Parts: sequence; C-alpha cells; structure tokens
Amino acid sequence: MLNEIQKRILEQVADMAKIPEGAVNIRSDGQKEYRHNTKNIQITSKTDKEGIDIHIAPFTKDEEVHIPVIVTQSGFHDLVYNDFFIGEGAQVNIVAGCGISNCGDCDSEHDGIHTFHVGKNAKVTYTEKHYGEGTGTGKRILNPQTILYLEEGASVTLETVQIKGVDDTKRYTKAEIGKDAEITIQEKLLTHGDQHAVSEMDVFLNGENAKTRVISRSVAQDTSSQIFYPRVEGNCACFGHVQCDAIIMGNAKVRAIPEITCNHVDASLIHEAAIGRIAGEQITKLMTLGLTAEEAEEEILKGFLR
Repeated sequence: MLNEIQKRILEQVADMAKIPEGAVNIRSDGQKEYRHNTKNIQITSKTDKEGIDIHIAPFTKDEEVHIPVIVTQSGFHDLVYNDFFIGEGAQVNIVAGCGISNCGDCDSEHDGIHTFHVGKNAKVTYTEKHYGEGTGTGKRILNPQTILYLEEGASVTLETVQIKGVDDTKRYTKAEIGKDAEITIQEKLLTHGDQHAVSEMDVFLNGENAKTRVISRSVAQDTSSQIFYPRVEGNCACFGHVQCDAIIMGNAKVRAIPEITCNHVDASLIHEAAIGRIAGEQITKLMTLGLTAEEAEEEILKGFLR
C-alpha cells in the first residue's frame, strides 16, 4: 500500500516501521491513505473542511493514536484541522508528525491546526515530529498550531521535535489550564543551513493549583536563525517554570524572549534562558576517549537534544 518514500517518512516522524495496531490515520498529499478505529477511539473525517475528529471514550486506558501526515508533491500546500476530544479519566498516547519530501523547485507546505479538549482527570502524552528531505530547490515549510484546553485534574505532556530538513517553520502553541491541571511542554529543535524557525507559546494558568513547565532545547548551526517566545500568565494560585537552552554554532542567530505575567498574589512564575557555544573542555574530554573533534561535537549535540 505504501511506497518507499512514504515508508521512509513514516519511520522518521512516527517511528512506524510498519502500521501499528490501534487507532491510525495516515494522510498523504491531502488524501486519506489509511484509517483504522478501535472500540474506544473513533476517527471521522470532517464534512465542512479538511481534517479529522478524534473521539476518545472516557476511561480509555493505555491505547495509542497515530496520525502522521506525508507530503511528496512539490508545490503542494496542505491545510488540515484536527480536533481531539479526550474523555474523562482516559489515558492515551498520541503520535503525530509531518514529513515533506520535496524534489522539485516549488515550495511544499503543511499547516496543521490541532485542538485538544482534555476531559477531567484525563492523561495525555502528545508527540509531534517534523522532518524534511529531498533534492529539490523548493522549500519544505511546516507551520503547526496546537491549542489545548485542560479541564480539572487533567495532565498533558507535549513533546515537539524538529529533526532536520525543514527550511521554514512557525509554530504556535496555546494552552488554557484548569484547576489542579498541569501541562509540560518540551521542545527540541535543530536548524542548519539558512533555515529559519519561530516558536511562540501562550500558557494561561486559570485554575487554582494549575501548573506548567516549558522546556526548550535547540541547536542552531551554519547561518540558520531561531526565535523562541514563550509567554506564561498566572491568573490564580499556580506555578509555572520556563527554561530556554540553546547551543549556537557558526554564524547562526538565536533569540529567546521568555515572558511571565502574574495577575494573582499567589502565582509563582520563574523563567530562565541560556544561549552559548559548546565548551572547549567538553570536546577535549571526549577526544581523550578516542573520538575526533567532529565526533565529540556530534555526541554532545545528541545528548543535548535527547
């Protein structure tokens, strides 16, 4: 069913050496390539616009949802709206991601708008990977949006990874956190060449005892550029921590602008940011173990983005 390009992209963005069991929806060049539902997870196509609705039944336990997207046509622009409805007490792992293979001279682009409605005491892990490849001169562009609404006691771990090969990306994340709910956002980003990446976040801690941790780790190489702009707003007794760490190499540029806003006397918010080069002593230490300078640098970067 899947050709070699599709299989290679799926391995990169969803770790899918083969189609997994459970709920699956594969989209390729704007069309449904494959879909499978389970008793507790139903995926249906929207009727008013491109995209799908994913309904996860209350108290579903230890199930997975895979919804990768593939773009292989040069010049193809894909806009899709995916809405997730996670029932009370459910515990699920959702794996998304998009890969673009562009061998032509026209820009290819995928814009995915994902909205999550996370029910009371539900627990969700959401992983989204982006990947680009191809020998063409056309750009590989990915502009994702992730919107999350967490009800009382809900918990979300959101991990976003941009592996390589994406020329331009503009990511926006928004989360509204209810009472006793929490969200952890982990972002890992690598840019090289003349690639450009922007990541903006708005996290609103609206319910008593709401919590968030925002962790960004990035590497900028060559002449690439990155902008990271996380904003956390505390509107009640809550806790938030924003951490931005970046390694800069060559003639790259990185700008980190963490912002915190306290609108309540019992809101406790912290932010920190660090940008710098790889320390020479780190490379020297690994070289004493037999690695070349290039191999030592590669190992440091792998560990940093792990």
